[in-house]
Amino acid sequence: MQGCAASSNGRRQVPWLRKYGYAVRLGSCFLFVTLATVFVGFAPEVNLIWVANGVLLSYLLLSPRKRWAAYLSLGFAAQAAGMMLVNPHWQMNLVMTALNLAEVLISALLLRGRSTQFPRFTDSAYLIRFTGYAVVAGPLAVGLIYALMPAHWLHASRGASILQWAVADGLGACVTTPACVAIFRARLRKSRIYGIHWIYIILLAFATLAVFSQTNVPVAFILYPLLLLVLFRLGLGWASMATLFIAAVGSWCTIRGEGPFTLSNSLSPLEPFILLQIFIASGMFMLYSVSVLLERQKATERKLQEIASLHRLVTENSRDVIIVADFDGKRSYVSPASESMGGWKPEEAMALTGIQLVHPDEHYKIETAVRELRSGRDDVVVECRVRKRNGEYIWVEAALRLVRDSRTGKPSGILNTVRDISERKRSEQQLQEAYHAVEALALTDVLTGLPNRRRFDQYLSIEWRRSTRDRQPLSLLMLDVDLFKMYNDTYGHQRGDSCLKQIAEACMDVVSRPGDLVARFGGEEFVVVLPNTESEGALQVAKEICESLRRRQLPHSSSPYKIITISIGCSTLVPQAGRYATDLIAIADHALYNAKHNGRNRVCLGDALEKRGEVAAAAALPQASDVTTS
Repeated sequence: MQGCAASSNGRRQVPWLRKYGYAVRLGSCFLFVTLATVFVGFAPEVNLIWVANGVLLSYLLLSPRKRWAAYLSLGFAAQAAGMMLVNPHWQMNLVMTALNLAEVLISALLLRGRSTQFPRFTDSAYLIRFTGYAVVAGPLAVGLIYALMPAHWLHASRGASILQWAVADGLGACVTTPACVAIFRARLRKSRIYGIHWIYIILLAFATLAVFSQTNVPVAFILYPLLLLVLFRLGLGWASMATLFIAAVGSWCTIRGEGPFTLSNSLSPLEPFILLQIFIASGMFMLYSVSVLLERQKATERKLQEIASLHRLVTENSRDVIIVADFDGKRSYVSPASESMGGWKPEEAMALTGIQLVHPDEHYKIETAVRELRSGRDDVVVECRVRKRNGEYIWVEAALRLVRDSRTGKPSGILNTVRDISERKRSEQQLQEAYHAVEALALTDVLTGLPNRRRFDQYLSIEWRRSTRDRQPLSLLMLDVDLFKMYNDTYGHQRGDSCLKQIAEACMDVVSRPGDLVARFGGEEFVVVLPNTESEGALQVAKEICESLRRRQLPHSSSPYKIITISIGCSTLVPQAGRYATDLIAIADHALYNAKHNGRNRVCLGDALEKRGEVAAAAALPQASDVTTS
């Protein structure tokens, strides 16, 4: 039982009740059990509903087990005192009181056991347990013991005595215990009756007096709707009190021979009371059955409120925009994040379709995704640009997920979670640019800025395959600086590096076609790849490079020409089966050797032998054409 008078709103307890609450509960237990015993004792000749056990059982179910002894002791004293007021046979009173306490203890032990949970009559499982233990098992077990009492104490046969005990105590527990538990736990101070709610209590009271004060019309059934009305408006506590009021008025009137259950003259004196007990028990069963449904409804409402609160928490605090729309793009929900992401208020975004905000160049992405979802695919992720309210476009990632009808399972719409990925796109762009920069550095000679040997090898391989496919000539120039070691020894390595840069510039001044490539081969050697160029064209380019360098007049005191000069070897091949790009390099390299051997500062053209497999012989004995550039 609730051990305090504080409300659920956190108000402080009444000090005296907090201090003396246990004593107050013990006193109320003694008083209520005594009154219940005396009330039933007014008509000992009939089998009235025995409510005293139900009152005491409610105290036990709401109290810790360590206090059961105190409640049982007070309950014993209360029932014994009440019986003595209506029946002077003290020996029989003590035996009957002991049997009543045994019944209450059996029911309480079966219901509570080792559990510390309070009774839950709105729980269908607990209601079934209560019916089995407190309404059937406990009264029936003690009824069997009652039937063993001396015959002069029994008012009927042993079988009838068992039935009389079990029915009276069972109905008493069925009616009284749930009602008292509901009243004790309802905190009626907190559920005060305001305004129009008074009319339900007054109406029920007048209807009860009207039903049981006359014997002409059997209209007891009209009390059930009124009980339900009190339950709906005021709660189970007030409805239980109203049921006990109906039981008290009905019992008093039935004892006096009034009420709808005394209409038939053929009924025995006991049967009107049995009908009254069934009426009251049915009313309590109806109240608790409806309470179970109401509790489930409230639990469902609380669950829905939790889900709604969680939904609001997620949608209102998520940086992603959550959109629900049909397949035609008509939106039924847009989360508040649309305003922070794109400047669109949710109601404005609701009036737009998704395709209206997507960049025109990427409409096809959304259309393709919607078609895939229509065909049954569960989810699609699309990256696209969408328009903000100010006209700017931002990159977003739209995670589209198929929504199915909960009843039919058919596709009904799309759940779209939109995330701003503009920052990620910028990072990806910067990373891509950095990658290209690193890749360019890996393929570029640091000193001259020309493509390096690695890039030359890649490019020559590509052009060799293309020339093979197109059956076009491919020419290669190999350049070497004359007497460059002596230049470095004379002028130093810094002047040597500057000289190499000037030679690279002289080559780039001449080689201007988009498909041509000038690269640093290594050290003081350079190469020029000339796709789709005959030997005459290659020779002309070589002459122009020599002339371009000569015009720069780079001094070289150790050279017989007194300026920096270069030697060039030229090679031209039409790639075909059995030939390789290395053949072209070998021919140019040997032509360069001949240019060096014949006095430097010249261009030498090498011709490969036509016979397959004799490239080495061609390099050893080329038919060279020496061209003096001075």
